[in-house]
Amino acid sequence: MDFIAGPRTLPEPAPAPMPVKMVIAGGFGVGKTTAVAAVSDVPPLTTEAAITEVAAGVDDISLTPDKTTTTVAMDFGSVMLDPTLKLYLFGTPGQDRFGFMWDDVTEGALGALVVVDSRRLEDCFPAVDYFERRTMPFAVAVNRFAGAVPHPLDAVREALDVESEVPVIEFDARDSESVRDSLIIVLELALARAMAAA
Repeated sequence: MDFIAGPRTLPEPAPAPMPVKMVIAGGFGVGKTTAVAAVSDVPPLTTEAAITEVAAGVDDISLTPDKTTTTVAMDFGSVMLDPTLKLYLFGTPGQDRFGFMWDDVTEGALGALVVVDSRRLEDCFPAVDYFERRTMPFAVAVNRFAGAVPHPLDAVREALDVESEVPVIEFDARDSESVRDSLIIVLELALARAMAAA
């Protein structure tokens, strides 16, 4: 008996995930490049340059003596949160002299994670001020150096003088799940603000 096959239907292709741009910002040596590398699904693109004697005289490396390179343009990576959503991560340079690049790096971003070393809070004031001025949703992520945060989060919030709706959280820039959870907090904050505005 001959078997006549009917027309074959191919399954519908899965929709492409929604692309979302997110910024990871903060002062010099706080863990931005480390965070992007830890969470990225792809090998991250970095623009690291060696710290020269001249730069060491400008940038305070006393609390990060093992740091031998610094970001001079930006870091880039991506992470798929689920099949419908993909975050594109842009890490800013931390030094004030590269601040002129921040407008380009943050253009079109949904929100930002401001990474903080609570041993040198003054280094993150410019990043906090920047996102407050732009009214961009952001969270403050206090990095665990040596496995601990030396100051309570309430004290960090008070020192930074951030609004009550800005999350101040503890995270480990070396741990992918910790970075991922922190980015989700920023994403939820941005979505909540967008819904409130609508």
